[in-house]
Amino acid sequence: MSRRIYALLLSSAILSCALGAGPGATMTIADEAGSASSGDAELVVGLPQDLDNSLDPYQITAAGTREVLFNVYEGLVKPDTDGNFVDAVASAHEISEDGLTYTFTLRKGVLFHNGDEVTIDDVLYSFDTCAATTTNSAVEAALSDIQDITADGEDVVITLASANSSFLSTVSSVTIVPASYKDQATAPVGTGPFKFDSYSPQDKAVLVRNDDYYGDKPALAKVTCRIFDDANALYTALDSGALDMAFHLTVDQAGSLSNGYEVSEGEMNLVQALYLNNANPPFNDERVRQALCYAVDKDMLLDLTEDGHGAKLGSSVYPSFRKYFAEDLVDAYPYDPAKAAELLQEAGAEGLTFTIKVPSNYTQHVDTANVLVEMFAAAGINAVIEKVEWNSWLENVYKGRDFEATVIGFDAAYLSPDALLQRWVSDNGSNFIGYSSPEYDAAMENAHTSAKDEEQVEAYKEAQKILSDTAANVYLQDLADFVALNPEFTGYEFYPLYAVDFSRIHPAS
Repeated sequence: MSRRIYALLLSSAILSCALGAGPGATMTIADEAGSASSGDAELVVGLPQDLDNSLDPYQITAAGTREVLFNVYEGLVKPDTDGNFVDAVASAHEISEDGLTYTFTLRKGVLFHNGDEVTIDDVLYSFDTCAATTTNSAVEAALSDIQDITADGEDVVITLASANSSFLSTVSSVTIVPASYKDQATAPVGTGPFKFDSYSPQDKAVLVRNDDYYGDKPALAKVTCRIFDDANALYTALDSGALDMAFHLTVDQAGSLSNGYEVSEGEMNLVQALYLNNANPPFNDERVRQALCYAVDKDMLLDLTEDGHGAKLGSSVYPSFRKYFAEDLVDAYPYDPAKAAELLQEAGAEGLTFTIKVPSNYTQHVDTANVLVEMFAAAGINAVIEKVEWNSWLENVYKGRDFEATVIGFDAAYLSPDALLQRWVSDNGSNFIGYSSPEYDAAMENAHTSAKDEEQVEAYKEAQKILSDTAANVYLQDLADFVALNPEFTGYEFYPLYAVDFSRIHPAS
Protein backbone atom coordinates (compact mmCIF):
# COMPACT_ATOMS: atom_id res chain seq x y z
CA MET A 1 0.00 0.00 0.00
CA SER A 2 1.28 3.48 -0.83
CA ARG A 3 2.70 6.02 1.61
CA ARG A 4 -0.15 8.40 0.73
CA ILE A 5 -2.85 5.85 1.58
CA TYR A 6 -1.13 5.08 4.89
CA ALA A 7 -1.12 8.79 5.68
CA LEU A 8 -4.78 9.18 4.82
CA LEU A 9 -5.74 6.25 7.01
CA LEU A 10 -3.78 7.61 9.93
CA SER A 11 -5.13 11.14 9.51
CA SER A 12 -8.66 9.79 9.35
CA ALA A 13 -8.18 7.87 12.58
CA ILE A 14 -6.81 10.93 14.37
CA LEU A 15 -9.59 13.17 13.07
CA SER A 16 -12.33 10.79 14.13
CA CYS A 17 -10.90 10.71 17.65
CA ALA A 18 -10.64 14.50 17.77
CA LEU A 19 -14.25 14.94 16.68
CA GLY A 20 -15.36 12.64 19.47
CA ALA A 21 -13.85 14.82 22.21
CA GLY A 22 -16.28 17.04 24.05
CA PRO A 23 -15.57 20.47 25.54
CA GLY A 24 -16.34 19.49 29.13
CA ALA A 25 -12.74 18.92 30.26
CA THR A 26 -11.70 22.35 29.09
CA MET A 27 -14.56 24.16 30.79
CA THR A 28 -13.94 22.57 34.17
CA ILE A 29 -10.34 23.74 34.40
CA ALA A 30 -10.35 27.03 32.51
CA ASP A 31 -10.50 29.10 35.68
CA GLU A 32 -7.46 27.32 37.12
CA ALA A 33 -4.93 28.20 34.43
CA GLY A 34 -1.65 29.38 35.88
CA SER A 35 -0.31 32.90 35.90
CA ALA A 36 3.24 34.16 35.58
CA SER A 37 2.36 37.73 36.50
CA SER A 38 3.42 37.60 40.15
CA GLY A 39 6.11 36.25 42.44
CA ASP A 40 3.72 33.44 43.38
CA ALA A 41 3.50 32.02 39.87
CA GLU A 42 1.50 28.84 39.33
CA LEU A 43 2.02 26.48 36.42
CA VAL A 44 -0.89 24.30 35.27
CA VAL A 45 0.29 21.16 33.49
CA GLY A 46 -1.61 18.46 31.61
CA LEU A 47 -0.78 14.82 32.36
CA PRO A 48 -1.82 12.11 29.88
CA GLN A 49 -2.23 9.46 32.57
CA ASP A 50 -3.11 9.08 36.22
CA LEU A 51 -0.45 8.54 38.85
CA ASP A 52 0.33 5.14 40.36
CA ASN A 53 -1.82 3.83 43.19
CA SER A 54 1.24 4.05 45.43
CA LEU A 55 3.48 7.12 45.42
CA ASP A 56 6.14 5.35 47.46
CA PRO A 57 9.32 5.93 45.42
CA TYR A 58 10.29 2.27 45.59
CA GLN A 59 6.86 1.10 44.39
CA ILE A 60 6.40 3.40 41.40
CA THR A 61 5.63 1.50 38.18
CA ALA A 62 4.56 4.13 35.65
CA ALA A 63 7.12 6.37 33.98
CA GLY A 64 4.66 9.27 34.15
CA THR A 65 4.53 9.08 37.94
CA ARG A 66 8.30 9.00 38.22
CA GLU A 67 8.47 11.89 35.74
CA VAL A 68 6.44 14.17 38.04
CA LEU A 69 7.89 12.99 41.35
CA PHE A 70 11.39 13.71 40.01
CA ASN A 71 10.67 17.11 41.56
CA VAL A 72 9.84 15.69 44.99
CA TYR A 73 12.41 12.94 45.49
CA GLU A 74 16.21 12.98 45.38
CA GLY A 75 19.08 10.58 45.95
CA LEU A 76 22.59 11.17 47.21
CA VAL A 77 23.35 12.23 43.64
CA LYS A 78 21.06 13.07 40.74
CA PRO A 79 21.42 13.49 36.96
CA ASP A 80 21.69 16.86 35.27
CA THR A 81 20.54 17.79 31.76
CA ASP A 82 23.83 16.55 30.26
CA GLY A 83 23.60 13.13 31.90
CA ASN A 84 26.25 13.85 34.54
CA PHE A 85 25.69 12.90 38.15
CA VAL A 86 25.84 15.86 40.51
CA ASP A 87 25.78 15.84 44.28
CA ALA A 88 22.34 16.25 45.84
CA VAL A 89 21.64 14.96 49.36
CA ALA A 90 25.39 14.27 49.43
CA SER A 91 27.72 17.27 49.22
CA ALA A 92 30.60 15.24 47.74
CA HIS A 93 31.47 11.72 46.63
CA GLU A 94 34.60 9.72 45.86
CA ILE A 95 35.18 6.43 44.06
CA SER A 96 38.20 4.30 44.86
CA GLU A 97 40.68 3.45 42.09
CA ASP A 98 39.58 -0.18 42.04
CA GLY A 99 35.93 0.90 41.64
CA LEU A 100 34.81 -1.07 44.69
CA THR A 101 34.34 1.66 47.31
CA TYR A 102 32.03 4.66 47.05
CA THR A 103 32.18 7.32 49.75
CA PHE A 104 29.42 9.92 50.05
CA THR A 105 29.62 12.90 52.40
CA LEU A 106 26.18 13.85 53.70
CA ARG A 107 25.24 17.46 52.97
CA LYS A 108 24.64 19.41 56.18
CA GLY A 109 21.28 20.99 56.91
CA VAL A 110 19.19 19.15 54.29
CA LEU A 111 15.57 19.00 55.45
CA PHE A 112 12.88 16.54 54.51
CA HIS A 113 9.58 18.09 53.51
CA ASN A 114 8.18 17.25 56.95
CA GLY A 115 10.86 19.46 58.54
CA ASP A 116 13.12 16.70 59.85
CA GLU A 117 16.83 16.95 59.09
CA VAL A 118 18.32 14.19 56.94
CA THR A 119 20.63 11.91 58.94
CA ILE A 120 23.02 9.09 58.14
CA ASP A 121 20.45 6.68 59.58
CA ASP A 122 17.88 7.89 57.02
CA VAL A 123 20.37 7.18 54.22
CA LEU A 124 21.12 3.68 55.49
CA TYR A 125 17.40 3.03 55.96
CA SER A 126 16.68 4.21 52.40
CA PHE A 127 19.24 1.88 50.83
CA ASP A 128 18.06 -1.08 52.92
CA THR A 129 14.40 -0.41 52.19
CA CYS A 130 14.94 0.17 48.48
CA ALA A 131 16.93 -3.06 48.17
CA ALA A 132 14.21 -5.01 49.97
CA THR A 133 11.06 -3.51 48.42
CA THR A 134 11.81 -1.89 45.05
CA THR A 135 9.73 -2.97 42.08
CA ASN A 136 12.57 -1.93 39.77
CA SER A 137 14.38 -5.15 38.95
CA ALA A 138 17.49 -3.42 37.60
CA VAL A 139 17.92 -1.40 40.80
CA GLU A 140 17.33 -4.52 42.88
CA ALA A 141 20.02 -6.40 40.94
CA ALA A 142 22.55 -3.58 41.26
CA LEU A 143 21.94 -3.14 44.99
CA SER A 144 22.34 -6.87 45.57
CA ASP A 145 26.01 -6.42 44.67
CA ILE A 146 26.58 -4.22 47.73
CA GLN A 147 28.88 -6.11 50.07
CA ASP A 148 28.74 -3.54 52.87
CA ILE A 149 27.22 -0.13 53.61
CA THR A 150 28.27 1.70 56.76
CA ALA A 151 28.38 5.12 58.41
CA ASP A 152 31.76 6.73 59.01
CA GLY A 153 31.19 10.08 60.73
CA GLU A 154 29.42 12.26 58.13
CA ASP A 155 30.17 9.76 55.38
CA VAL A 156 28.27 6.82 53.94
CA VAL A 157 30.68 4.17 52.65
CA ILE A 158 29.43 1.57 50.16
CA THR A 159 31.61 -1.41 49.25
CA LEU A 160 30.75 -3.50 46.20
CA ALA A 161 31.54 -7.16 45.66
CA SER A 162 32.68 -6.34 42.12
CA ALA A 163 33.41 -3.14 40.24
CA ASN A 164 30.47 -1.61 38.35
CA SER A 165 31.10 1.52 36.32
CA SER A 166 27.32 2.22 36.26
CA PHE A 167 26.83 2.03 40.02
CA LEU A 168 26.65 5.81 40.49
CA SER A 169 23.53 5.80 38.33
CA THR A 170 22.02 3.21 40.68
CA VAL A 171 22.76 5.48 43.64
CA SER A 172 20.85 8.27 41.91
CA SER A 173 17.76 6.07 41.81
CA VAL A 174 17.75 5.35 45.56
CA THR A 175 15.47 8.03 46.93
CA ILE A 176 16.44 9.26 50.39
CA VAL A 177 13.38 9.16 52.67
CA PRO A 178 12.89 9.61 56.43
CA ALA A 179 13.22 6.36 58.35
CA SER A 180 10.48 7.29 60.80
CA TYR A 181 7.87 8.26 58.20
CA LYS A 182 5.32 5.65 57.15
CA ASP A 183 2.92 7.40 54.74
CA GLN A 184 5.02 7.58 51.56
CA ALA A 185 2.38 5.74 49.55
CA THR A 186 -0.25 8.49 49.98
CA ALA A 187 1.64 11.60 51.13
CA PRO A 188 5.23 11.35 49.89
CA VAL A 189 8.04 13.17 51.68
CA GLY A 190 11.40 13.77 50.01
CA THR A 191 14.07 16.45 49.83
CA GLY A 192 13.44 17.87 46.36
CA PRO A 193 12.73 21.45 45.26
CA PHE A 194 8.96 20.84 45.38
CA LYS A 195 6.81 19.38 48.14
CA PHE A 196 3.84 17.11 47.58
CA ASP A 197 0.67 18.98 48.50
CA SER A 198 -2.31 16.89 47.41
CA TYR A 199 -3.53 14.29 44.99
CA SER A 200 -7.03 13.46 43.75
CA PRO A 201 -7.10 10.31 41.59
CA GLN A 202 -8.23 10.93 38.01
CA ASP A 203 -8.29 14.65 38.74
CA LYS A 204 -5.08 16.43 39.78
CA ALA A 205 -1.85 16.37 41.74
CA VAL A 206 -0.49 19.54 43.33
CA LEU A 207 3.13 20.37 44.18
CA VAL A 208 4.26 23.48 46.08
CA ARG A 209 7.64 25.14 46.35
CA ASN A 210 10.00 23.81 49.03
CA ASP A 211 11.12 27.06 50.64
CA ASP A 212 13.62 25.12 52.76
CA TYR A 213 15.39 23.62 49.76
CA TYR A 214 19.17 23.59 50.15
CA GLY A 215 19.77 24.54 46.52
CA ASP A 216 18.34 27.21 44.25
CA LYS A 217 14.70 27.81 45.17
CA PRO A 218 12.14 27.29 42.39
CA ALA A 219 10.56 30.41 40.91
CA LEU A 220 7.20 28.64 40.77
CA ALA A 221 5.18 28.65 43.96
CA LYS A 222 2.81 25.93 42.79
CA VAL A 223 2.49 23.32 40.05
CA THR A 224 -0.95 21.85 39.43
CA CYS A 225 -0.89 18.69 37.32
CA ARG A 226 -4.27 18.07 35.72
CA ILE A 227 -4.92 14.42 34.84
CA PHE A 228 -6.61 13.44 31.57
CA ASP A 229 -7.61 9.96 30.47
CA ASP A 230 -8.25 11.22 26.94
CA ALA A 231 -5.41 12.64 24.84
CA ASN A 232 -7.76 14.73 22.71
CA ALA A 233 -9.34 16.37 25.75
CA LEU A 234 -5.86 17.23 27.01
CA TYR A 235 -4.94 18.80 23.68
CA THR A 236 -8.20 20.77 23.56
CA ALA A 237 -7.52 22.13 27.04
CA LEU A 238 -3.97 23.05 26.04
CA ASP A 239 -4.98 24.85 22.85
CA SER A 240 -7.70 26.79 24.69
CA GLY A 241 -5.13 28.15 27.15
CA ALA A 242 -6.59 26.25 30.10
CA LEU A 243 -3.20 24.57 30.53
CA ASP A 244 0.17 26.28 30.62
CA MET A 245 2.18 23.24 29.65
CA ALA A 246 1.92 19.79 28.13
CA PHE A 247 4.61 17.32 27.15
CA HIS A 248 4.77 14.25 24.90
CA LEU A 249 2.63 15.87 22.21
CA THR A 250 2.46 14.31 18.77
CA VAL A 251 4.01 16.17 15.86
CA ASP A 252 0.51 16.88 14.51
CA GLN A 253 -0.64 18.30 17.83
CA ALA A 254 2.48 20.45 18.16
CA GLY A 255 2.09 21.76 14.62
CA SER A 256 -1.60 22.61 14.93
CA LEU A 257 -1.51 24.62 18.18
CA SER A 258 -3.24 27.95 17.59
CA ASN A 259 -2.60 29.68 20.93
CA GLY A 260 0.92 30.97 20.34
CA TYR A 261 2.56 28.63 22.83
CA GLU A 262 6.27 27.90 22.41
CA VAL A 263 6.99 24.34 21.27
CA SER A 264 10.33 22.68 22.04
CA GLU A 265 11.52 19.44 20.46
CA GLY A 266 13.68 16.86 22.18
CA GLU A 267 13.80 13.11 22.65
CA MET A 268 11.28 11.17 24.68
CA ASN A 269 13.99 8.74 25.85
CA LEU A 270 12.05 5.53 25.66
CA VAL A 271 12.02 2.33 23.66
CA GLN A 272 8.80 2.13 21.68
CA ALA A 273 8.20 -1.33 20.31
CA LEU A 274 5.56 -3.85 19.46
CA TYR A 275 6.13 -6.00 22.55
CA LEU A 276 5.29 -9.67 21.97
CA ASN A 277 4.22 -12.33 24.44
CA ASN A 278 7.11 -14.75 23.87
CA ALA A 279 5.67 -17.22 26.38
CA ASN A 280 2.63 -18.18 24.30
CA PRO A 281 1.90 -19.27 20.70
CA PRO A 282 2.36 -17.95 18.11
CA PHE A 283 5.07 -15.66 19.43
CA ASN A 284 7.00 -18.40 21.20
CA ASP A 285 8.27 -19.18 17.68
CA GLU A 286 11.26 -16.99 16.81
CA ARG A 287 10.43 -17.17 13.10
CA VAL A 288 7.02 -15.59 13.68
CA ARG A 289 8.58 -12.74 15.64
CA GLN A 290 11.19 -12.22 12.93
CA ALA A 291 8.45 -12.17 10.30
CA LEU A 292 6.80 -9.23 12.05
CA CYS A 293 10.15 -7.41 12.11
CA TYR A 294 10.55 -7.78 8.33
CA ALA A 295 6.95 -6.61 7.82
CA VAL A 296 7.64 -3.14 9.27
CA ASP A 297 9.06 -0.24 7.26
CA LYS A 298 10.58 1.87 10.05
CA ASP A 299 11.40 4.81 7.80
CA MET A 300 7.81 5.04 6.66
CA LEU A 301 6.61 4.55 10.23
CA LEU A 302 8.60 7.58 11.37
CA ASP A 303 7.34 9.59 8.41
CA LEU A 304 3.72 8.80 9.14
CA THR A 305 3.68 9.00 12.92
CA GLU A 306 6.37 11.63 13.59
CA ASP A 307 6.74 13.43 10.24
CA GLY A 308 10.29 12.08 10.11
CA HIS A 309 11.20 13.12 13.65
CA GLY A 310 12.39 10.70 16.32
CA ALA A 311 15.00 7.95 15.95
CA LYS A 312 14.81 4.37 14.69
CA LEU A 313 15.65 1.62 17.18
CA GLY A 314 16.88 -1.93 16.76
CA SER A 315 16.96 -3.09 20.37
CA SER A 316 16.14 -2.08 23.95
CA VAL A 317 18.49 0.92 24.29
CA TYR A 318 17.85 4.43 22.95
CA PRO A 319 20.39 6.91 21.48
CA SER A 320 20.80 9.10 24.60
CA PHE A 321 22.83 6.26 26.10
CA ARG A 322 25.49 7.18 23.55
CA LYS A 323 28.33 4.63 23.90
CA TYR A 324 25.93 1.82 24.81
CA PHE A 325 23.57 2.41 21.87
CA ALA A 326 23.96 -0.28 19.18
CA GLU A 327 23.33 1.77 16.06
CA ASP A 328 24.26 -1.14 13.77
CA LEU A 329 21.08 -2.97 14.85
CA VAL A 330 18.70 -0.23 13.69
CA ASP A 331 18.31 -1.75 10.21
CA ALA A 332 18.92 -5.39 11.11
CA TYR A 333 15.52 -6.24 9.59
CA PRO A 334 15.14 -4.33 6.31
CA TYR A 335 11.57 -3.97 5.11
CA ASP A 336 10.75 -7.18 3.22
CA PRO A 337 7.10 -8.36 3.32
CA ALA A 338 7.97 -11.32 1.04
CA LYS A 339 10.56 -12.51 3.59
CA ALA A 340 7.95 -12.06 6.32
CA ALA A 341 5.48 -14.25 4.44
CA GLU A 342 8.18 -16.87 3.83
CA LEU A 343 9.05 -17.10 7.54
CA LEU A 344 5.38 -17.40 8.48
CA GLN A 345 4.99 -20.27 6.02
CA GLU A 346 8.03 -22.01 7.51
CA ALA A 347 6.50 -21.64 10.97
CA GLY A 348 3.11 -22.89 9.82
CA ALA A 349 1.58 -19.53 10.72
CA GLU A 350 0.13 -18.42 7.37
CA GLY A 351 -2.86 -16.13 7.85
CA LEU A 352 -1.58 -15.04 11.25
CA THR A 353 -4.17 -13.12 13.26
CA PHE A 354 -3.51 -11.44 16.59
CA THR A 355 -4.62 -8.56 18.80
CA ILE A 356 -2.56 -5.51 19.73
CA LYS A 357 -3.64 -4.01 23.06
CA VAL A 358 -2.78 -0.31 23.27
CA PRO A 359 -3.29 2.16 26.14
CA SER A 360 -5.86 4.58 24.74
CA ASN A 361 -4.47 7.64 26.54
CA TYR A 362 -1.22 7.61 24.53
CA THR A 363 -1.93 9.03 21.08
CA GLN A 364 1.57 8.20 19.81
CA HIS A 365 1.18 4.50 20.62
CA VAL A 366 -2.31 4.36 19.12
CA ASP A 367 -1.07 6.08 15.95
CA THR A 368 1.84 3.64 15.72
CA ALA A 369 -0.48 0.67 16.12
CA ASN A 370 -2.73 1.98 13.32
CA VAL A 371 0.22 2.15 10.92
CA LEU A 372 1.50 -1.29 11.94
CA VAL A 373 -1.88 -2.86 11.20
CA GLU A 374 -1.72 -1.59 7.60
CA MET A 375 1.90 -2.68 7.16
CA PHE A 376 1.18 -6.15 8.49
CA ALA A 377 -1.74 -6.50 6.08
CA ALA A 378 0.70 -6.13 3.17
CA ALA A 379 2.41 -9.32 4.41
CA GLY A 380 -0.85 -11.22 4.85
CA ILE A 381 -0.97 -10.65 8.60
CA ASN A 382 -4.24 -9.64 10.25
CA ALA A 383 -3.65 -7.51 13.34
CA VAL A 384 -6.56 -6.04 15.30
CA ILE A 385 -6.25 -3.11 17.72
CA GLU A 386 -7.89 -3.18 21.13
CA LYS A 387 -7.65 0.14 22.97
CA VAL A 388 -7.69 -0.16 26.76
CA GLU A 389 -7.62 2.34 29.61
CA TRP A 390 -4.25 2.94 31.24
CA ASN A 391 -5.04 1.28 34.57
CA SER A 392 -6.42 -1.72 32.72
CA TRP A 393 -3.22 -1.92 30.67
CA LEU A 394 -1.11 -1.86 33.84
CA GLU A 395 -3.16 -4.51 35.61
CA ASN A 396 -4.01 -6.87 32.77
CA VAL A 397 -1.26 -6.49 30.20
CA TYR A 398 1.81 -5.55 32.21
CA LYS A 399 1.09 -7.29 35.51
CA GLY A 400 -1.40 -9.95 34.40
CA ARG A 401 0.41 -10.70 31.10
CA ASP A 402 -2.93 -11.19 29.39
CA PHE A 403 -1.99 -10.10 25.87
CA GLU A 404 -0.60 -11.24 22.54
CA ALA A 405 1.06 -7.96 21.57
CA THR A 406 1.11 -4.38 22.77
CA VAL A 407 2.56 -1.06 21.64
CA ILE A 408 4.16 0.84 24.50
CA GLY A 409 7.39 2.60 25.37
CA PHE A 410 9.78 1.72 28.18
CA ASP A 411 11.97 4.36 29.74
CA ALA A 412 15.07 4.13 31.90
CA ALA A 413 14.36 4.87 35.56
CA TYR A 414 18.00 5.87 35.88
CA LEU A 415 20.95 6.43 33.53
CA SER A 416 22.30 2.92 33.13
CA PRO A 417 21.66 0.43 30.31
CA ASP A 418 20.70 -2.00 33.05
CA ALA A 419 17.56 0.08 33.57
CA LEU A 420 16.43 -0.98 30.09
CA LEU A 421 18.06 -4.38 29.61
CA GLN A 422 17.80 -6.12 32.98
CA ARG A 423 14.05 -6.69 32.63
CA TRP A 424 14.57 -9.24 29.82
CA VAL A 425 16.70 -11.60 31.93
CA SER A 426 14.81 -14.91 32.04
CA ASP A 427 13.85 -14.94 35.72
CA ASN A 428 13.31 -11.19 36.10
CA GLY A 429 9.97 -10.26 37.65
CA SER A 430 9.50 -7.36 35.21
CA ASN A 431 9.97 -9.60 32.15
CA PHE A 432 6.32 -9.29 31.16
CA ILE A 433 6.88 -10.71 27.64
CA GLY A 434 8.22 -14.00 29.02
CA TYR A 435 11.48 -13.76 27.07
CA SER A 436 13.97 -16.51 27.86
CA SER A 437 17.50 -16.83 26.49
CA PRO A 438 20.47 -18.41 28.30
CA GLU A 439 22.79 -16.52 25.93
CA TYR A 440 21.17 -13.22 26.87
CA ASP A 441 21.36 -14.02 30.57
CA ALA A 442 25.07 -14.80 30.18
CA ALA A 443 25.73 -11.55 28.31
CA MET A 444 24.03 -9.55 31.05
CA GLU A 445 26.05 -11.40 33.70
CA ASN A 446 29.22 -10.53 31.80
CA ALA A 447 28.15 -6.87 31.76
CA HIS A 448 27.76 -6.93 35.54
CA THR A 449 31.08 -8.59 36.25
CA SER A 450 33.28 -6.81 33.71
CA ALA A 451 36.02 -4.88 35.49
CA LYS A 452 36.84 -2.62 32.54
CA ASP A 453 34.45 -0.11 31.07
CA GLU A 454 35.09 -1.14 27.45
CA GLU A 455 34.37 -4.78 28.32
CA GLN A 456 31.11 -3.79 29.97
CA VAL A 457 30.07 -1.73 26.95
CA GLU A 458 30.71 -4.68 24.64
CA ALA A 459 28.74 -7.02 26.91
CA TYR A 460 25.74 -4.69 26.88
CA LYS A 461 25.95 -4.44 23.09
CA GLU A 462 26.11 -8.23 22.83
CA ALA A 463 22.95 -8.45 24.93
CA GLN A 464 21.22 -6.01 22.57
CA LYS A 465 22.30 -8.06 19.55
CA ILE A 466 20.79 -11.19 21.06
CA LEU A 467 17.48 -9.35 21.56
CA SER A 468 17.65 -8.30 17.91
CA ASP A 469 18.72 -11.68 16.50
CA THR A 470 15.97 -13.51 18.36
CA ALA A 471 13.41 -10.78 17.58
CA ALA A 472 12.35 -10.56 21.20
CA ASN A 473 10.14 -7.65 20.14
CA VAL A 474 9.56 -5.52 17.06
CA TYR A 475 11.70 -2.51 17.94
CA LEU A 476 10.45 0.71 16.42
CA GLN A 477 11.51 4.16 17.59
CA ASP A 478 12.48 6.62 20.28
CA LEU A 479 9.71 9.13 19.81
CA ALA A 480 10.38 12.81 19.39
CA ASP A 481 9.18 14.75 22.43
CA PHE A 482 7.26 17.94 21.73
CA VAL A 483 6.67 20.16 24.74
CA ALA A 484 4.34 23.17 24.61
CA LEU A 485 4.78 26.00 27.11
CA ASN A 486 2.83 29.19 27.70
CA PRO A 487 5.14 32.06 26.59
CA GLU A 488 4.57 33.67 29.98
CA PHE A 489 7.00 30.99 31.23
CA THR A 490 10.48 29.97 30.15
CA GLY A 491 13.38 27.78 31.26
CA TYR A 492 12.19 24.29 30.33
CA GLU A 493 15.05 21.88 29.57
CA PHE A 494 15.13 18.28 28.37
CA TYR A 495 16.80 15.53 30.38
CA PRO A 496 18.37 12.34 28.95
CA LEU A 497 15.78 10.31 30.85
CA TYR A 498 12.05 10.48 31.51
CA ALA A 499 11.87 13.53 33.78
CA VAL A 500 10.31 16.99 33.88
CA ASP A 501 12.18 19.47 36.09
CA PHE A 502 9.71 22.14 37.17
CA SER A 503 12.40 23.90 39.23
CA ARG A 504 13.99 25.23 36.03
CA ILE A 505 10.80 26.87 34.78
CA HIS A 506 10.19 30.49 35.72
CA PRO A 507 8.15 33.51 34.61
CA ALA A 508 9.45 34.98 31.37
CA SER A 509 9.58 38.48 32.84
